[in-house]
Amino acid sequence: LAAASPVLDTEPPVAVTDLSVAFGSTLVLSSIDLTVTTGESVALLGANGSGKSTLIKTILGLNPIRTGSVRLFGHDLEHRSRVSWSRIGYVPQRVGAASGVPATALEVVRPFADRGRRARDRAMAALEAVGLAHRARDHVQVFSGGQAQRVLIARALVRDPSLLILDEPLAGIDRASRQALADTLTSLHERGLTLITVLHEMGELADIVERAVVLVEGRISSDGPARDLSPSRHDHAQHDVVGHDRLGDCDHEHPHGSTAPSVHHAPTLTTDIPSPGAARPEERS
Repeated sequence: LAAASPVLDTEPPVAVTDLSVAFGSTLVLSSIDLTVTTGESVALLGANGSGKSTLIKTILGLNPIRTGSVRLFGHDLEHRSRVSWSRIGYVPQRVGAASGVPATALEVVRPFADRGRRARDRAMAALEAVGLAHRARDHVQVFSGGQAQRVLIARALVRDPSLLILDEPLAGIDRASRQALADTLTSLHERGLTLITVLHEMGELADIVERAVVLVEGRISSDGPARDLSPSRHDHAQHDVVGHDRLGDCDHEHPHGSTAPSVHHAPTLTTDIPSPGAARPEERS
């Protein structure tokens, strides 16, 4: 995989302005302003229900915007066909093993590579980047949680994105796997990749995260260097002070009291960001 080229980027990967999102009559995000510049490593911290996952899904065009705007590499989400989706890699929350016919790591990653004779080479390069090229022919069902998470990262990397967004990558994996994942992300960031990571706590990623954005009840309560995050505010970001359902940030994003259908996370290894021509989903997630 080629290193990212930040000198070629004149627009920030993400620019969110005065963003509000509502599920039915429930305001989920309010007055969000967030700009992520090229090469940054940003963590979105907050309790369950604070709006972290809702924010990144809105950035990816998966939730309707009530007010405000989202621009990706200078292009407004209102003009989806102009957004360079291939420059964005998305790693969703891991929801167990994929169902159906067992797939090898290579079979998971290869379909997301550009078509052509080099698709396999690109898939292998992506697996190499996460330290799993030697397991390319192994079935993902036998992988540990951390290894499965790295396969998802390889799948997101196979098109050489400039921006990688990860939703709770440390959840449900053991300490050794978390450290291996941290080493992988450190290497990617050192090559110039812009990272946005949703976290309950920074843990093994503390040395990678440069900027911490803390959400509380759908609003940004602090935004600054991660090293300046006070222990009290960090603790507040970790603990579940808001109920899972209140702000639609639970595992499956069910807004409290809403009768609208919800988009459940697709099974692991099948979820991806929308293609440029994809229609805006009507479901509220």
